[in-house]
Amino acid sequence: MVLFKFLCAIITRGLFILLSLIGVWRVTWVKKDPIYWLLTLLFLPLVVEMIITLRQRKGQDYKWFSPPIFVFLLSIIPTIWILELNHQEDKSSDPQCNKLNSWENLRRVIHLNESMVMKNATIDYLASVNQIFNTVCSNDWILALHQILLILLILGKWLLPLGGGVTRDELSQLLLIFVGTAADILEFTSETLSDVKESSPQLVYIILAVWTWSMLQFPLHLAVVNSKQDEDVSPGVQEGSLLSKHSTDIWSIVEALFIQDGPFLVVRLTVMFHFKVFHQMLCFFAIKNFLVVILNMYRLLVIFQDFRSSRQSSGNGNPVL
Repeated sequence: MVLFKFLCAIITRGLFILLSLIGVWRVTWVKKDPIYWLLTLLFLPLVVEMIITLRQRKGQDYKWFSPPIFVFLLSIIPTIWILELNHQEDKSSDPQCNKLNSWENLRRVIHLNESMVMKNATIDYLASVNQIFNTVCSNDWILALHQILLILLILGKWLLPLGGGVTRDELSQLLLIFVGTAADILEFTSETLSDVKESSPQLVYIILAVWTWSMLQFPLHLAVVNSKQDEDVSPGVQEGSLLSKHSTDIWSIVEALFIQDGPFLVVRLTVMFHFKVFHQMLCFFAIKNFLVVILNMYRLLVIFQDFRSSRQSSGNGNPVL
């Protein structure tokens, strides 16, 4: 069992490093400057964290916070920023490329792969593969990195050994939350960045900043793993503290209001009213974010009123000494 935990911890971090390395390779190719290989220095915190965790915690993650996921985000987010900014600057000058938006285009890329490899089998196989990869459109490359990043965060959390005090039930809840969160974040970046006009480079920085902020949800587990703690708190403490009784609900509301749906709503309203961009999907997702924000505020009000009512009823029932 200990060996299995060690293997899971090492494999997960190895996948993290592999994806980050692919991102750095793509940056060096797009920028045509080998100095960007220095981005691989961002992998060092992940290696140091792996050594410390394996030696001191036998590979186990922490309860409320996941250091490997956090340092993985630190290693790959700068590369995605560089790729996104470069794509927005050179969007109009993109050469002819193969889009991966249909089975026919995918088969064309595969056929090109087979023909070029057969042609250059005795010359330079790696150069052929490199050339094939770079026939794919830059936007599809970036989208693939976003998608694989989010999928790997979910699978990585699943593979990482459980932290002390975290049950399998809590892990399953957390993974389900991760799936919904990842879908919303991917939709936000892909749809909103596609609305950016060439005359609005500052909007790209705003969207990427909000995207980076929203990704901080993945290392944090406060909205789930406190549930057992809430049940174990003594009745006296529950009556005296709203946060100790409803910490799970309050943290989930805070994440929705200040980390995900709240910032997403602000960005979409900015796109619509300040940058004068409007279409049906943008309007729909803005309304969706607005409803989530309003419903979470309503839920917070209900929790507060229920807590206040329970305190008043318990206070009226206590005998006067």
